[in-house]
Amino acid sequence: MSTHNIIDITLEEARHWGASHYMEEGLLLTDHITKDTTSSEPLRMNFTLMALCIRGNAQYCIDTHEQTVEPGDLLFISERHLVSQYVESPDFLCQTIMVRTEFYHDFVQNVKNVSSLLLFSMNNPVVHLTPAEVQTYSNYFQTILEKMSNHQHPYRTELVKATLLAMFYDMSGVIYRVEQQDQKVQTRADAFFAKFIRVLEQNFRHERRVSWYAEQLNITPKYLSEVVKKTSKRTPTEWIDNYVILEARVLLKNSTKSIKEIADELHFANQSFLGKYFKEHTGMSPSEFRKS
Repeated sequence: MSTHNIIDITLEEARHWGASHYMEEGLLLTDHITKDTTSSEPLRMNFTLMALCIRGNAQYCIDTHEQTVEPGDLLFISERHLVSQYVESPDFLCQTIMVRTEFYHDFVQNVKNVSSLLLFSMNNPVVHLTPAEVQTYSNYFQTILEKMSNHQHPYRTELVKATLLAMFYDMSGVIYRVEQQDQKVQTRADAFFAKFIRVLEQNFRHERRVSWYAEQLNITPKYLSEVVKKTSKRTPTEWIDNYVILEARVLLKNSTKSIKEIADELHFANQSFLGKYFKEHTGMSPSEFRKS
């Protein structure tokens, strides 16, 4: 697969895949992705996709690994992973939720939620749901559509976020069930990446050096970078930054702590360093973000 043929696709561009409901904040729902509107070239999606197959079937590759979805299957595709060779049956119907990372971070409550879904989706790109789980997902899909469609409601965005968060917790039962049953042997790279994420989850508030994480895993920084990049399509530095920024966002929005206290909690030398770091990654200062 030649990298010059890879097409980066945004959430806005994905609106053309079929009849859809869209929120500018970073959410897109559709019940049909048409083959005619998707590219024949490999796609790198700049958002996370979750879809439940209702009817028909589809085949595709994620990072060259073949996948098939049939009725009752829930599929996950994390951002930055490559999707190619997409083929669907004429009657294919799926309830699809696409979320931009920034929007996901707006309603998620803590970093453990991020890592649990991330690791699960990478190890289980397609999961067959029980009839009860299918009904749960479909109910949330319809409820989110309803909330998105009510443009007159003064708290439309907040209602959508709250429903998505409730859906995440409700569907976490799927993660628990599958992980209890899953006896698949991880590759060495997958195992190191999972360990890295778990160490990162516990230590990102006070440690941002890639070399430190490599030392905890008893591997070289170069090998850690190779493994993480190959497995997740991101560098260790990007993962560290993502966790720190997510925690800063959560603290700014959901706590009464001062910016100085947040800087101290995240082990920045001072408030100014946090401000520069935060603006570099979000485009706004901590105080601007808190007011937004």
